[in-house]
Amino acid sequence: MSVMPDTRLAKIEFCEQHLSTFSANAVAIGTSAAAVADLTTKTEAARAARQAAFEARNAAKALTLDYHEKVAVMSAAVANIISQIKTQAGITGPSVYTLAQIPAPATPTPVGPLAKPDNFAVALLENGALKLTWKCAQPKSASGVTYQIWRRVGTTGAFVSLGGTGAKEFTDNTVPAGSASVTYQLQATRSTSIGPWAQFTVNFGVDTGGAITATVTEGSPVNLAA
Repeated sequence: MSVMPDTRLAKIEFCEQHLSTFSANAVAIGTSAAAVADLTTKTEAARAARQAAFEARNAAKALTLDYHEKVAVMSAAVANIISQIKTQAGITGPSVYTLAQIPAPATPTPVGPLAKPDNFAVALLENGALKLTWKCAQPKSASGVTYQIWRRVGTTGAFVSLGGTGAKEFTDNTVPAGSASVTYQLQATRSTSIGPWAQFTVNFGVDTGGAITATVTEGSPVNLAA
């Protein structure tokens, strides 16, 4: 087991705690007054250096905070000027950007066509509702996409709108009890475009234990869910 501690501060404190003992018993413990005096000088220098480093770190933290604050204030000021430049460009034309030596705003990239939902799955909830989930990888620039959902009970009849959702899941709380099957049609929409219809049918059954089951079959949708 080492006599000296592991950390730098603990080493300094060890020396400080033993200086008086070493000095009073220098010859008896096998050292000399000169060696203890040398240790005293080096211990004081180590303590002073630690204090200087501690103060320097605190000063650096304060300077760093001041630096970050001043950059934030500067950024707000230049953002205000850039906003004024954009306003002026809207009035007098894009030559303002050349005069200000800043790039003109990029022309927005057209949003690609919306995708068709797929990979449908369903789960029967304890309250009798049917939770629908699906996947649909939309273009990265497509924002505000919602999914319109329509349902038909059985194999004939009209589809009825159940509303829309911004998530790729929907809980149908109105499935009529005793239904043998229900068919859903989904379509991705946003303010400026609509995607292709997708359709899937949920067939209900009973397993050997008497529990209700639900299986999914994807089908070919009609053009309009109505």
